[in-house]
Amino acid sequence: MGARRPASFPQASGGYLVGLIGAGISASFTPQLHEVEAAELGLDYEYRILDLIELGRRADDVGALLGEARSRNFSAMNITHPCKQLVVDVVDELDPRAEHLGAVNLVVFEDEKLVGYNTDWVGYRDGLVAGLPGASLERVVQIGCGGAGSATAYALLSSGVTRLDLFDVDEARARDIAERMRPHFPSQVIATVPHHHLEEMITRASGVVHATPMGMLHHPGVAFDVGLLQKGAWVSDVVYRPLETELIRQAVERGHPVLDGGRMAVGQAYASLQIITGREPNRERMEEHFRTLIRQEESSGPPARR
Repeated sequence: MGARRPASFPQASGGYLVGLIGAGISASFTPQLHEVEAAELGLDYEYRILDLIELGRRADDVGALLGEARSRNFSAMNITHPCKQLVVDVVDELDPRAEHLGAVNLVVFEDEKLVGYNTDWVGYRDGLVAGLPGASLERVVQIGCGGAGSATAYALLSSGVTRLDLFDVDEARARDIAERMRPHFPSQVIATVPHHHLEEMITRASGVVHATPMGMLHHPGVAFDVGLLQKGAWVSDVVYRPLETELIRQAVERGHPVLDGGRMAVGQAYASLQIITGREPNRERMEEHFRTLIRQEESSGPPARR
């Protein structure tokens, strides 16, 4: 896919004008997911990429970019790395879940207010329900506690995980998520895992969630030894480019149920489109479109930038 770089900051002319702010996002599938599904719903809808690198802007310019977008009659802006946490202090109002997570990936312009939402967590939750129906939530280990990890942890706990063990190479990040989640899920066990106990925790887990960049095109590898898993334990990966990561491939070969990262990617787009338009998108249609885009990309070779 080529870049969708705007010649200048666009001016809305009617209908819905939506954008995505982030760095290195020129190859994002989000515009196609939104525009194609909106067309199916009979909506006048245009989606623009606002790549910080290509615009020569910094992450802390996100507030100014949102102000410019509002002045040009944008309806909403999706937000991605490295701005999700920065936006929390920019918006006028936060949806409770975004406040709990401390991260925003959607800003909607409502009257004179900027309202921040987080659809990453609900995207993962819905993907978990659809992709792993009946999966045991007794004891889940999560590897990675960055931005994606915060959303998956909240989704797992919202789904009823009895015990969630959090691991990150930066132990402070795991502690931060645990402390953030405990007040909202007081009846569930939320623990952090030191490095020397990770393998033991994996052998006890009913499921393992991988929420780091490992497995992406420029970050090859597997975050843990799949051979440690007990029989029937499931594996989830948030990475979706490639859709079949080495972790997912190894888990499938060993007979474990798996959830690829595509479910979360589609789920957050579905929820964002729903909030922006007030209409009900067709989740299955969006899922099939997304997987078609992935197949096309894989057949033509990977993009220069993910």
